[in-house]
Amino acid sequence: MVGVIRRLNRLKALVKLRVGPGAALLPEDVTRIHMEFAMKHNDGHMGPRKFWREALPRLKYWNPQIPMIVNRHRDQSAPATLSIYFRKPGATITKETPTPPSATDGSSKAPPPSEGESVVTIDMKNRHSDVILQEFLEKTKAQLLKPTPQDEQELLDAKQREEQGAIDRERNRKRLEEEKREKALMAAAQAEAAAIRAAAQL
Repeated sequence: MVGVIRRLNRLKALVKLRVGPGAALLPEDVTRIHMEFAMKHNDGHMGPRKFWREALPRLKYWNPQIPMIVNRHRDQSAPATLSIYFRKPGATITKETPTPPSATDGSSKAPPPSEGESVVTIDMKNRHSDVILQEFLEKTKAQLLKPTPQDEQELLDAKQREEQGAIDRERNRKRLEEEKREKALMAAAQAEAAAIRAAAQL
């Protein structure tokens, strides 16, 4: 039973990764993406963080060939930027462009565009994640991917399983509470009976 539940949870996670904000195919001229924002959500960094958590995983799922670097830092007063690198029309990028790893100490800054590249930067600070995503889609001319009937059915099934799971958990909670109450009553009755027997022997 545990194996079945785990398999269903993995299926649910996969469906949610395929469908939703950020499910889009990027054109071939997009070469890489770089995000930079603060670790905490205050001071205008909530929208960038939500975009990173919700939209970026879907973008990566549908565009695994495109490097996506995330540079987080602890300076809440710093800008929050989303840099999109494009191959210039007619340009051929012959040598492989080095891609810095993602970082949580602010060390993975957005690199300058290489020869044959251009870069467009979106200011994400103090903006809602939906607004950031909309501007990103417009600037990249990405192709939105709509859920298939199978995706919609799997999402519905996952929602129903989640709702049924909540009902089952509540039922189990009440059953355990009732068992605990009955044990407490039994223990109290046994203690009272023992006290009566002890008093009778005096």
